[in-house]
Amino acid sequence: MKVTETNLPGALIIEPQVFVDDRGFFIETYSAARYADAGIASKFVQDNHSRSGYGVLRGLHYQLKHSQGKLVRVVSGAVFDVAVDVRWGSPSFGQSTWVELTAENKRQFWIPPGFAHGFVVTSAQADFEYKCTDYYHQEEERSIVWNDPDLKITWPVTEVELSTKDSHASRLKDIASSELPHYKE
Repeated sequence: MKVTETNLPGALIIEPQVFVDDRGFFIETYSAARYADAGIASKFVQDNHSRSGYGVLRGLHYQLKHSQGKLVRVVSGAVFDVAVDVRWGSPSFGQSTWVELTAENKRQFWIPPGFAHGFVVTSAQADFEYKCTDYYHQEEERSIVWNDPDLKITWPVTEVELSTKDSHASRLKDIASSELPHYKE
């Protein structure tokens, strides 16, 4: 497996080894020991699967308490996936990174706890899977507006479909530090 560091410390792009033959392919999508060796020693407690159509944008989400680390991948279609460091006091606070995840490239993206996460579907439809390090707590979920100019995200889709919650999200600079996860060295 190939692991590539991003500009955000801890956020990793993972390219698992794919075994292909005339029958199809085989891929090991997770092995605790192998991922721990790559710096992802987290215990996963919840798996999620979403399906969305072209232009659907989910995010940018984070949980205030019970921050979730997420190991994400696309099993059909394609998405533009984004992580933003929202840990108050972090040296990389407010910085973002992104990666294209497709069924064809089979990449995975590790988003550490304390980061906001979002994606937009760039294919007709996409199935997206998340492995999470903590359970989802609706009352702890927060959102940052997807097109916050301070985050400098170059989204490949500009006409997006948002949930009501995401369409009312705030810019990062307008969120009180008490409503953000805090950086721990």
